[in-house]
Amino acid sequence: MSNKRWKKIALGLVSLSAVLLAACGGGGKSEDSSASGGGSKESTTLKVDVDPRYTEYVNEMIPAFEKEHNVTVKITEKDMFDSIEALPLDGPAGIGTDVLVAPYDRIGILGQQGHLAEVKLPDDGRYDEMDEKQVLSEDKIYGAPFVIETLVMFYNKDLVDTAPATFKDLEELSTDERFAFESEKDKNVAFLANWVSPYHYLGLITGYGGYIFGDNGTDTTDIGLNTPEAVEAINYASNWYKNTWPKGALDVTSAENFMNDQFTSGKTAAVINGPWGAASYKEANVNYGVSTIPTLPNGENYQPFAGGSGWAISNYSKNKDLAQEWLDYVNNTENSQKLYELSAEIPANQETRTSISKGEDELTNAVIEQYNSAMPMPNIPEMEEVWTGTESMIFDAASGNKTPKEAADDTVKLIQDNIEQKYSTQ
Repeated sequence: MSNKRWKKIALGLVSLSAVLLAACGGGGKSEDSSASGGGSKESTTLKVDVDPRYTEYVNEMIPAFEKEHNVTVKITEKDMFDSIEALPLDGPAGIGTDVLVAPYDRIGILGQQGHLAEVKLPDDGRYDEMDEKQVLSEDKIYGAPFVIETLVMFYNKDLVDTAPATFKDLEELSTDERFAFESEKDKNVAFLANWVSPYHYLGLITGYGGYIFGDNGTDTTDIGLNTPEAVEAINYASNWYKNTWPKGALDVTSAENFMNDQFTSGKTAAVINGPWGAASYKEANVNYGVSTIPTLPNGENYQPFAGGSGWAISNYSKNKDLAQEWLDYVNNTENSQKLYELSAEIPANQETRTSISKGEDELTNAVIEQYNSAMPMPNIPEMEEVWTGTESMIFDAASGNKTPKEAADDTVKLIQDNIEQKYSTQ
């Protein structure tokens, strides 16, 4: 899995034309009208869009579901983002899926726009309050939590004996001459993070006490990215770029590759990345360990986004009751365990999560523990303006183009202006 999808989290929001088409899609559709009647083929076929990485897992579950419900499950392999982009067009046209998987931050938005149906979550303890928040928007639930993920720390066991526990440990490690960057005097790559990417650095800001939107991520008139606490975090990140890290770490287009190249070549001891980084580290034969992100200089936890995805039901589906059965089925404890065994992705299901956390897999345990202090991503359309508005904030401060306070103030103003322009009531 590549974290490039997180850089595109807000870039695929439904276009105005798609929304208008969706709004017009409520009229009669003759080829689908028979689906609500008894005996039609469509009423006994559940169409499921499946991201290729989940195909094996879904195929394992299909036979029992088909037998129990006397239906046919038809799967279509489709990238998750392609699936949600197709929904506003294919749904009204009568050719869309019944069920799909969507990132948490897109579920509420698609629900608000009328593309996803409301769902019911089983009251059996499989989800906690954090899980429910991931699929909740304006007091309505538009999906069933499926998998969880968040940023963690990877460290090279051949270079450090134990995982750094605090950022003070990382600062001290970054004075070790073993990690001096050869081509730039007084620069060090013992620790690297992709803090020019908002997805990676916003957890630093919130850990310092800044915030995105007030009222638990819902009040877009209250943006907390330029509070004194947020500015302190930006200043801290800037100091790493100015005093420790080489120029390559500040290159917005290649900072992630620079970080990974240094780590896989054995020149860097520790990096902050998501679980998707494990595959390339393993392929490079890095003897890596995984831990939670070290404690910040203020003594608080880093607060990365609580990411992941959920199963959702197309609002254009003629099989919503059957689709609800599917959501309940795929996320039960038995099938969640199957998901972990086949894909190594961590299920949202609480019982399964507790069970697998007792194992010895460091990545699994680190993600689960870090997730407990992670921050749910605001599940509202205005979050798009945060992604675009924060793209250059750390770069501007770290490069010296602006002071940390100027970079923060300009960022907040840009976000405010874009929200007012695009979302103000007419």
